[in-house]
Amino acid sequence: MTMTDLDIAASAELAARLIPEEELRPRSVDDVTRLPSFAGKLEECGRLTGVPYCESPLDLQNALVFRRLQQLVGLALLNPLWRERLHYFGIRGAPADMSEWERIPLSDKTVQRDMFMGARAGMVVPLEFGGFEVVASGGTGDGMPLEIVYSLRELRDTYRISGAFMGAYQLGRYLRGPAPRWLFTTLADYQMWSSGTMVGGVLSHVPGVNYIGAGPVSAPVLEHMFSYPGHKALMGITAGIALLPELGAGLPSHARASFRVAMYGSGSLPQRKRDELQAFFPNVSILSYFAATQAECVGLQLDHTSPALSAVPGLHLVEIVDEHGRAVAEGEEGELVVTRLHADETPLLRLKLGDRMIRRPALTGPGLRTERFEFAGRTADVLHLNDSQYSATLAYAALRGRLRSTAGVDLDLVAHEVQFHNHREDRTLTLLAAVDDAEGTAAAVEHALGPSGTRQLFTQALPSSLSLFNDREANAAAIEQTGYGFRLVFVPPSSPQIERTTVGKTPLVRDRG
Repeated sequence: MTMTDLDIAASAELAARLIPEEELRPRSVDDVTRLPSFAGKLEECGRLTGVPYCESPLDLQNALVFRRLQQLVGLALLNPLWRERLHYFGIRGAPADMSEWERIPLSDKTVQRDMFMGARAGMVVPLEFGGFEVVASGGTGDGMPLEIVYSLRELRDTYRISGAFMGAYQLGRYLRGPAPRWLFTTLADYQMWSSGTMVGGVLSHVPGVNYIGAGPVSAPVLEHMFSYPGHKALMGITAGIALLPELGAGLPSHARASFRVAMYGSGSLPQRKRDELQAFFPNVSILSYFAATQAECVGLQLDHTSPALSAVPGLHLVEIVDEHGRAVAEGEEGELVVTRLHADETPLLRLKLGDRMIRRPALTGPGLRTERFEFAGRTADVLHLNDSQYSATLAYAALRGRLRSTAGVDLDLVAHEVQFHNHREDRTLTLLAAVDDAEGTAAAVEHALGPSGTRQLFTQALPSSLSLFNDREANAAAIEQTGYGFRLVFVPPSSPQIERTTVGKTPLVRDRG
């Protein structure tokens, strides 16, 4: 047996000690209510190995997480609705390995609604037992109500785990100044939203900082908050972070200098906005905090110089999968799928969050060891031109590159926001860009491109954004044959032509069907 085999075998043995056979398949709801918490298992693992769980070898982390997944399947099988779903797909017991785990069907928002709204029939421990919290979605979904149910006990565990992780591996290196240190969030108009409860729950458990759940703030409120002495970090939705230089126009220089970390929510922050933030706040570092309704902390950007997101060890199983639900290789893009590991009472297996991620090499120590991935766009960020599907993220990157080389205009630097409008019935694809001087920019681009330049810009850029399965169509002639017209439109900042959700998010694609 090789050293690697010994490590893997020893890891599996330790995982089996931590979650023994009698806990693996509870026989009743009462058994579930008496189960030791998974958070306790992570702490016990750290005591047995002499290092924090976050810094334990990946073989051991993987073994304990897999043992937990086996337990979660056993828990789900106690529930009639989950049992029916899993039996339909041939799942009648705990998976023997990750290949069997990947046979479990992916869940989506419809499954989440069926399980945790209305009668909430997917709960293993019924709502009548008490001790639960209902959280609503406030994101860019399909406009339908969406709720999830959590055990308050397990929610508190996850807040503590992820808050400690943020303090130790993310904020600690940026908030190094003398105390007091401050952590604000401007999320959530009302506290039933996941952003208000769950992200706030994590932030309030970061050690050594003073937490303020501010909610939406005005310029005077921001000025008041920034008058507090000490270094500051602020977390908000992407659009809210982008507005900070405008909101903080009246801040004195010492207050601007005290702002050390700007954390934006799920998605990406345009380069133009990054430049504005760093010009206005001289010491700020910009980091991503990636969260979702079912996952209060999916991934954290630990280093402002690298876009990689790191999972919080022991919080969720984060999978990046292909169209068959199988893990993609490092460097490949796939669908983001999350299973909450702290969910004895309300399991939700393999939930698609609606995002695309690129799987990146894991952090392997010394110190922190964890899985990493990089945001690649929303799953809905697809441009449908007749029967072909184009990645809107790649299409924008290609258009930006060609526009920069032909007209000298870099959309990343001049645009506050961009958005594609795809009018399928009229066969018109428009890229809207919000810029300071809309008329001047439009005139300069029109002069540089010439009469047929916009069409040529799109037909040359779009082929590079075809998916692997459409690569035979990857030429300008195929784009011409779609019968589509193409427009590049410049509008003023905050133009109503760019559509935003009720919570201020700007989807990359608006599809007219």
